[in-house]
Amino acid sequence: MHNSDLHNSDLPGSDLSGETVLALHAHPDDESIFTGLTLRRLADAGARVVLVMATGGDLGGSRVPLAPGEDITDRRRRELEDAAALLGVSRLVLLGHRDSGLPGGPGTRHPRALAGADPVLLGRRIAELVDAEGAGTVIHDDDAGIYGHPDHRAAHAAGAVAVALTGADGYRMTVDREHLALSARDGHLVHGAARAAGVGFGRVTVEIAVAVRGTDADLSTKREAMLAHSSQIDPATVPAETFAAAYGYEWFLRGGVAQPPGVLDALGNAHLLAGAR
Repeated sequence: MHNSDLHNSDLPGSDLSGETVLALHAHPDDESIFTGLTLRRLADAGARVVLVMATGGDLGGSRVPLAPGEDITDRRRRELEDAAALLGVSRLVLLGHRDSGLPGGPGTRHPRALAGADPVLLGRRIAELVDAEGAGTVIHDDDAGIYGHPDHRAAHAAGAVAVALTGADGYRMTVDREHLALSARDGHLVHGAARAAGVGFGRVTVEIAVAVRGTDADLSTKREAMLAHSSQIDPATVPAETFAAAYGYEWFLRGGVAQPPGVLDALGNAHLLAGAR
């Protein structure tokens, strides 16, 4: 069985009322690219979603003209707010670190760069948010930072500290590179990001614990949320006709081998994907 054999009618349904999930991301647009389906489905199932954004994406530049008096951080914050609203986010928290840029670049040495932040201190700050919100689940990057970006690695480290301090369930976002090789080739934005950084990306299918997908409506919302980041994402790079092939799944590792199935498992289909290869 391949991923395409799964239909919308197979989607598991859950009532997650009373659950709070905190999602930690490195840059504005990561929340839509890597967890847009997941956040929207969590919100639709009744969970409270808290989105924590570590940087303002200062080094991202803009593919469109900025408004008079607007800088890139202003623009990306506004785009993030629009995307968060589409994805059903209840609270958006901005940590205010600076984008570090690509591995080895000068941005990593900036005094406010996320890459240089003390992971324990940052993790404690995240843990305080987890406790204040009563979050039972924390989503953060995998230990490789999905594609090796220093900010994603830093977000992984801080998220792991927060999970350890609070005892929350941890889910580490990644991508299934085998699935993408079959279904999307170079159609996912992570391909270009990994090439720019000169690194590999993602995990193989057997490593994936949870794969979340959505209905056609969920996919449409995810694409709309991605395109809300118009300073970064050209609509031509995410055509509607091939969007599902590239972005129809979101993938997660559990926080540890001893962690039992949790909130994201209630949305996921890993039990079906186990027979896909």
